[in-house]
Amino acid sequence: MSDVMIAVQHVFKTVTDSTGSLTILRDIDFTLSKGETAAIVGASGSGKSTLLSIVAGLDTPSSGTVHIDGVDLFALDEDQRAALRAQKVGFVFQSFQLLGNLTALENVMLPLELAGRRDARATATHMLQRVGLGERLSSYPKVLSGGEQQRVALARAFVVQPAVLLADEPTGSLDFATGAKIMELMFDLNREQGTTLVLVTHDRAIAQRCERRITIEAGAVLAEAPVA
Repeated sequence: MSDVMIAVQHVFKTVTDSTGSLTILRDIDFTLSKGETAAIVGASGSGKSTLLSIVAGLDTPSSGTVHIDGVDLFALDEDQRAALRAQKVGFVFQSFQLLGNLTALENVMLPLELAGRRDARATATHMLQRVGLGERLSSYPKVLSGGEQQRVALARAFVVQPAVLLADEPTGSLDFATGAKIMELMFDLNREQGTTLVLVTHDRAIAQRCERRITIEAGAVLAEAPVA
């Protein structure tokens, strides 16, 4: 069996409006192995978040292919892509994306319940304890600090033990010290579960912690190299 988890091949993304066409991504091509960590870096507007959305199957390329664990994402219909994400992909966002009407425990239970897991409560409780929130199970997002909300988001992402974790500026809404703690926790969980991590970041120090760095400029891969 192949050890390739993510294969992005000749991906282009062009959008058209009344002013004409704009190419956001140009011939993006890279592969990541199972358990590998990669940082996608580049200036604002370079296409990093668009690329991450396409890898997730949340956006579609104008041309090219993306394979996740050997499955061609865009040979699937929208429902099939959603099912694959539920099985194999976790997400961490800058804005946390927690449901405000659910407690911390209920937010983490949600993907397990959607998967039909009967042990959802016990598994979610254990994961929240793992991220240091064992005493905040019944708290709603509005009473949690930014760092605590991102810990809940990490717990929700990792609780299903995803094959792939996609993170888009996960410390962008946090102060430096809190962000550093969150990244330490993310890399710890990633090592424990052997997840393939793709991380969009402006932070050079965070990028240096990944095994690979993919630099995007004007929608194209400017450089791809192992981190020294």
